[in-house]
Amino acid sequence: MSVKIFRDNNANAVFVAQGTIGAWPFNCLQAVGNGDDTVSIKNLAKMYPDGSDFFEIRDALYSVFVKDTGASWGADETTVVNELNAIFASSGSSSNSAPQITSSLAVSLTTGSTLNYELTATNGVGYEWSNLPAGVTTVDGNVRKLIGGSSLATGTYNITAKAINYYGEDSETIVLTVANPAFADTKSVRFDNTQYMAATPSVSHPLYRASNGAGASDAWTISFWLKAGTATNTTQTVISFGGSSKANDGCVWVKYDGSSNNDRIVFEFGTQFNQLKLKTPVSSVTSNTWEHWVVTYDGGSTGAASSSISAYYGRFSIYKNGVSQTLSTTHLNYGYSSSVPATEFRIGRRVGASGYLRATLVDEIALWGSDQSSNVASIYNSGGTHDLALLATAPTHWWRMGDGDTYPTIQDNIGSLDLTMLNMNVSNIVTDTP
Repeated sequence: MSVKIFRDNNANAVFVAQGTIGAWPFNCLQAVGNGDDTVSIKNLAKMYPDGSDFFEIRDALYSVFVKDTGASWGADETTVVNELNAIFASSGSSSNSAPQITSSLAVSLTTGSTLNYELTATNGVGYEWSNLPAGVTTVDGNVRKLIGGSSLATGTYNITAKAINYYGEDSETIVLTVANPAFADTKSVRFDNTQYMAATPSVSHPLYRASNGAGASDAWTISFWLKAGTATNTTQTVISFGGSSKANDGCVWVKYDGSSNNDRIVFEFGTQFNQLKLKTPVSSVTSNTWEHWVVTYDGGSTGAASSSISAYYGRFSIYKNGVSQTLSTTHLNYGYSSSVPATEFRIGRRVGASGYLRATLVDEIALWGSDQSSNVASIYNSGGTHDLALLATAPTHWWRMGDGDTYPTIQDNIGSLDLTMLNMNVSNIVTDTP
């Protein structure tokens, strides 16, 4: 029985008739002489599951291969192999060339997104992959296409791609780079009148303290961006944490004093009657201007010996736009030496009282359970908001204040202490940012 093999350039294919007729694209088949007057026809685009070569025809006498006219392809094994490979090849100047991969060798992906990459090559017939990362796979019916990758961690992955025809192969390394999405700060929250946010804290909260400061284990850092309004109220709360009784319970209280000849940040630590108070310079807050503030506590003792009052003040620092502020200080009963309970946590209102913010915007609030005084420059980042989770020491809690949030919840992007917007509506999330 003869095997009729012929080429149809209009169909861009090689036809093989052996009882039934099959059609293959150019550069797909290869004739292989066996050295015993027999010839095999290998399919370069296929292989067996064990990786071995796939043959459409095995060990047939060279004389059975004929043209569409019925004439023999040659008088010996070598001639038949050469003639068949000539018609199996694509036409043009590159007909006798090995493949060359032409698709990009550099692929970028953001974490959580899906890869969609297709390998292309001149004269490519068969395609192989190796070193595929977990979760990346080829598409059924299209071995040249890669999909998946949404579970990949940030980093660089080297994937080996190979294009093959019977003149050779091209093997290249596809460098897949997975990175976090570009940081974008597009929203903040506006506070006014009786509007505030709250969450129910636990003793794991960075601002919690069991008794007098024991050292680094009680240290904390507060960071936020503020665009103050023009209201002259003296007790406009930015952040407060502590017990529900201002007379009896310890409290961490960061507020804005917008009164005439003040315009500054005020920090109070303790109760209404036992406290330390530290104030930034007059006019250190500029209305209607975004400014970055950091308040730190080193975790040490904060009262109540008169001889140690300077040391108590020195536990705290306040930074504006990365610069340490010269603070004016006062106290009641030589500071506060007791606990700061994990009862209430509020943004825009004092715990156990009112003290609301007025026509003021707040953005990118973060808390650390450590003193980050040495890292203030990195947190401030020369005035550019950025991904705080990438810092050498990431915050314990981080609220983007609108970005990625859905009213009425302001999500904690690192911890699990989500804030709830109270007396607010969706319009409080605005597109005004540092």
